Amino acid sequence: MEKEFKMVAKTMYGLEDVLCKELEEIGAQQITKLHRAVEFYGDMRLLYRANYCLRTALAILKPIAFFTAKNEAELYNNVYKMQWEKFMNPDGTFVIDASVSSKVFNHSLYAAQKVKDAICDRFRKYFDIRPSIDKDNPDLKIDLHISNNDVTISFDSSGEKLFKRGYRQTTGQAPINEVTAAGIIQLSGWNRDCNFIDPMCGSGTIAIEAAMYAMNIPAQYFRKRFGFQKWSEYNNVQWRQEKEAADSKITEFDYEIWASDVSQEAVDKAKENIKYAKLNFDINVFRSAMEEGDRPEGKTLVIMNPPYGERLEVEDIVDLYSRIGDTFKQHYTGCTAFVLSSDVFALKKIGLKPSRKIDVYNGNLECKLFKFEMYEGSKKAKKQIYLD
Repeated sequence: MEKEFKMVAKTMYGLEDVLCKELEEIGAQQITKLHRAVEFYGDMRLLYRANYCLRTALAILKPIAFFTAKNEAELYNNVYKMQWEKFMNPDGTFVIDASVSSKVFNHSLYAAQKVKDAICDRFRKYFDIRPSIDKDNPDLKIDLHISNNDVTISFDSSGEKLFKRGYRQTTGQAPINEVTAAGIIQLSGWNRDCNFIDPMCGSGTIAIEAAMYAMNIPAQYFRKRFGFQKWSEYNNVQWRQEKEAADSKITEFDYEIWASDVSQEAVDKAKENIKYAKLNFDINVFRSAMEEGDRPEGKTLVIMNPPYGERLEVEDIVDLYSRIGDTFKQHYTGCTAFVLSSDVFALKKIGLKPSRKIDVYNGNLECKLFKFEMYEGSKKAKKQIYLD
């Protein structure tokens, strides 16, 4: 049996519980929820599986060192003492991604520079050669985390952030992050047992993530490379086995997925991305204003990320969100809708009482996810039916 070790999966604020559930489903052990991250244990096979399958993870880290540093000299010395030659060649490449929350180390770039100097100085002393920095495709991506005086050095097994799925060829204004899109689909509680529509689809990200989830297509199905493939402990046979096992679970979806937008430019971009994701026969994409009421027949889940204050004047915001509310009432009775926006003022203009409000981030934007349930008839009438 392979040795198990600690890993940390980074995520967006508000998606930690969803990520915990995903990790449990792929066989992770000792799962612990953190702030914008989840700690867990597993072997290298699980590390491969986590990178390939998790929809709400931004990166999978493998911590390799933990120490305290009260000043920059202690940071440098502790990093210098590490046997970096075990992890990369003297003429290799690396990059450092730093995050700090400390009175002593109050600048992430400066802390990263000290760590870089320590690594390079060690190689120069023992091998008379030093590795170089490569921001695009390094042999080793190092994650530096400093909280007060506590320092954690980890290796980033993902390489590029995992929201870069590989299917998005073009984007519109302020596109939704793929991890956020996957996360709000999970937060909706959708059991893949009804139709799905995004009536303001933009470049199609929400619809694509919905289709991939509905058909059990792994999150990184279109990704070409991962950071762990350059590690000395990388096992290509095991990686291929994990990938094939996940791909074998891809299935059909018995309901419809629709994506529409009033903008022809947005529809064209959505079609391009959907075609690249090989989902053009699985997602119905078309141009339509939301208030026209086009939707699949039968029970339908609505998830949308409409424009908000960063892109619209106040008068337009009031009109747009009022029309969203009117459309829900007129054309979506019997359905459940989720609306994501960073503009709470705009969300209130929908004019319906949300049954749930969830805090979640889209990239660096703090957003609210509002849930609306459009009962057939009034909510009061529905309760009366149950009472009778």
